[in-house]
Amino acid sequence: MVDHKKIRCPWCLKFDQYIEYHDTEWGVPVHQDQKHFEFLILEGAQAGLSWSTVLKKREGYRKAFANFDPIKVSRFTTARLEKILQDPGIIRNRLKVHSAVNNAKCFLEVQKEFGSFDKYIWSFVNHKPIINKWKTLKDIPATSKESDTLSKDLIKRGFKFVGSTVIYAHMQACGLVNDHLIDCWRYKKVMAE
Repeated sequence: MVDHKKIRCPWCLKFDQYIEYHDTEWGVPVHQDQKHFEFLILEGAQAGLSWSTVLKKREGYRKAFANFDPIKVSRFTTARLEKILQDPGIIRNRLKVHSAVNNAKCFLEVQKEFGSFDKYIWSFVNHKPIINKWKTLKDIPATSKESDTLSKDLIKRGFKFVGSTVIYAHMQACGLVNDHLIDCWRYKKVMAE
């Protein structure tokens, strides 16, 4: 049950599922590789669209992409991808769907090299969240020097749909940066999680 009296970041106020995501997940530091892979697929699907559109299709993605298991996704055949492209439960963009398999393979290579994707990605913020102090939504940037550097490295490693804006959104979602507004009730909470 959503408490509509709490002060929140205004971007999440459109519908209860969005508020729930904001209140329980967004900005909480993620250290599970499978969760990072999930957000890489979802953030890549978001490119050029709104997060609310992707969030509404999250369950469809979970089913279509083997519960975001990068090993299973890396083995998807062209025939399986063609079947996924018929699924109205996801955003049916051919390049984005095919990039999931490519990114799964790249993800596994990063795991092999660093021991985990988590170790790799958190190294770009010195293994601790960047705590910002934004007062309004227009203060929040679309990219940062860290997202620029991480994006370039991911692209060099062969990842697709990982431009700096997509990667900054990933960093926000996975708690590498705390971009809750300072008057949002979650601002101090995510720092303690």
